[in-house]
Amino acid sequence: QTMLRVKDPKKSVAFYQEHFGMTLIDKIEFPQYKFDLYFMTTIPKGESFSATPGSDEAHKNLWTMDGTTLELTHNYGTEDDADFKHHPGNAEKDGFGHIAFNTADVYAASAKLEAAGVAFKKKPDDGRMKGLAFVYDPDGYWVEIVKRADDSKIENEYNLSQTMLRVKDPKKSVAFYQEHFGMTLIDKIEFPQYKFDLYFMTTIPKGESFSATPGSDEAHKNLWTMDGTTLELTHNYGTEDDADFKHHPGNAEKDGFGHIAFNTADVYAASAKLEAAGVAFKKKPDDGRMKGLAFVYDPDGYWVEIVKRADDSKIENEYNLSQTMLRVK
Repeated sequence: QTMLRVKDPKKSVAFYQEHFGMTLIDKIEFPQYKFDLYFMTTIPKGESFSATPGSDEAHKNLWTMDGTTLELTHNYGTEDDADFKHHPGNAEKDGFGHIAFNTADVYAASAKLEAAGVAFKKKPDDGRMKGLAFVYDPDGYWVEIVKRADDSKIENEYNLSQTMLRVKDPKKSVAFYQEHFGMTLIDKIEFPQYKFDLYFMTTIPKGESFSATPGSDEAHKNLWTMDGTTLELTHNYGTEDDADFKHHPGNAEKDGFGHIAFNTADVYAASAKLEAAGVAFKKKPDDGRMKGLAFVYDPDGYWVEIVKRADDSKIENEYNLSQTMLRVK
């Protein structure tokens, strides 16, 4: 998951449904705490989803599925406040950058979105990075549109492909997600002319292998053909050598980005293992009002949620990247 806070869930859900073909697969309400969660994902073309969001069937599907969701968090009342606005990131030293979708033709997709009235941060031929685009969602979050490889087997018009976070020291961040959450570094794209590099990490299903060397042509091809979601870690040169440098990881007042999340079979056992390895906790499973889930800090202070997957899930990995959480107005 990637969690983002949104101002008005009706507008946000409709935006991702209408423009990016996502499906609302579940809604979890917490009226006692005055917030609701909306879970959206890309359903592969040819597959169907019939469960009603909020139903027991939808809840079960959410915690058994092998895929990544966009978790939109709505705190009651923000939609009625004309002056309210979440901070969407991308100010100086902000850590969260954007979410991204792959598509077959960025130019055709951009023309279609423009015709539908979607606002652009960057059109495909603007700026120094040609062939990719950024649009704004209703809360001002940046949504990147990236071309998938021509021989990709994905048939959807769009598929949720990335969550981008800026990191201070890529060696520490890559090692953290490899060692503690079983992720694999599947590619590295270097931009020395612009003084930044991109590191792409994902969960490789147990039993499958990945042999391409990050940075190789084979790795680049795999990145743009794969049907899955990556964690894109962006490193701007020199931050690792500045003792005082720190990215803003979100979760201050009115911040939109919340956290990423991993599912696991046993949150308590996972938490004990992480604690023994010296990982710092924001919340242990029995802390606070929400029992049975945990939050840890990554090397940049981003919150990483640990959530129990359903007992009958077919996922065999110790962890799988499951959510991106955004707050909505």
